Parts: sequence; structure tokens; C-alpha cells
Amino acid sequence: MATILVVDDEPDIREVMRFALENAEFQVIEAGHADEARRLLGQVNPDLILLDWMLPGRSGLELAQQLKQTPKTRNIPIIMVSARGEEEDRVKGLDTGADDYIAKPFSPREMVARVNAVLRRTRPEELEDEIEIAGLRIDNVSHRVSVEGRQVDVAPTEYRLLYFFMTHADRAYSRSQLLDQVWGDQVYVEERTVDVHVRRLRKALEPSGNDRLLQTVRGVGYRFSDKS
Repeated sequence: MATILVVDDEPDIREVMRFALENAEFQVIEAGHADEARRLLGQVNPDLILLDWMLPGRSGLELAQQLKQTPKTRNIPIIMVSARGEEEDRVKGLDTGADDYIAKPFSPREMVARVNAVLRRTRPEELEDEIEIAGLRIDNVSHRVSVEGRQVDVAPTEYRLLYFFMTHADRAYSRSQLLDQVWGDQVYVEERTVDVHVRRLRKALEPSGNDRLLQTVRGVGYRFSDKS
């Protein structure tokens, strides 16, 4: 049973979220503000965090940034929840490291669907054990990425994206195709999300110079190749 940490300062909203998640057979723990969430994360390791943007004191956006910068919590998927539903706000939330974004008001059914979708795509199936291209190696048994023996820290969604690219090298894919192949059958993720995760993946690969392998194909999308 997956454990979901719900962080929201409104008890009524937490109650609705808890009811829907428990009916979907999730275990739920709750926090009313960022500091309480940090204390809980020192005791438990949830499978996913539903995080409200507008929290008293430290905002959910600040907390998300801190969690993604902390080794113990950086790989926990985060879904931002906010009444700020404009595209600029959604992109800002995703840029902090969040894996998805839900605008209030939302239906409990949609929330559960998004939780399931994020959990599916952050748990990639193991297929080929090991692949190496231009010194960049992905080990699907230990779930690690490395360059010449040095580990590269990659978040779960970026890992799945990199695995797809490396197993389909030298082919160009549109954002829509990448959504189908990497994000699967969940329909809530926008094409703009692909750009966010490609940018994060490039940043992770940049210190080793392997960001050059992830190429933008104008008018199409992206390609992974060690050829110019």
C-alpha cells in the first residue's frame, strides 16, 4: 500500500483528500504547514507528496525546492496543488521539481487519477539491464546513471525519460510521442511538461558534457544521439 503525504493548511480540504485517497486504498498522513511536513519526513518516507502552494509561513513552493535539494527526499514525487491555475504558475510549480500540478478546485477522482499516474511513471519497468552511449551508462538493475564510474543524480521521471531515449537512440520524437511512451496512458500531462523534464535532464547531464547527446530537433521535438 502506497503512502501519500498531504500537506494543506485547510482541514476540510485535507479531509476530502484523505477520504478519496483512502477509498483508493492509499495510506494517508497529513501536515498543516511546511515545518510539520518536514518533521514527518524525518520519520516516514512517503511514496508521493500532495503539496499545497499557499501554506502559512514557508510556502509549498519553497518546501518543494528544499525537498528536491535534499538527498533523502529528492526522489519523492511531488504534486503541487494550488488555486493559481494560470500556465505561468503551472510552469513555475513544475520548475521547482514538482512532477505534476493540480489547480483548485479539483475533483477527488481527478486527484486520485493524477496520483496513480505519477506513481506509475516514477516506477519504470525493468527491461534491458544496462545500456551505454558515449560513456553515459544507465543500469536498470541498480537504477543508477553514471559516467565513467561517477554517479549522476537523476530524478525518477528524468530517469524514465533518459531510459527511453537511450533505448531508442538516433530517432526523433515529438512531445506527443514522448508523452505516450514515457508518461503512458494518463491524459492529464501537457506537452509543455516534456520541455520541463528535458531541461532538468540536460542540467543533470551538463557537468559531464553529456547534455549534448539530448538534441532539439526543430519542428519535431527531441532526439538522443552521439552523432551531430
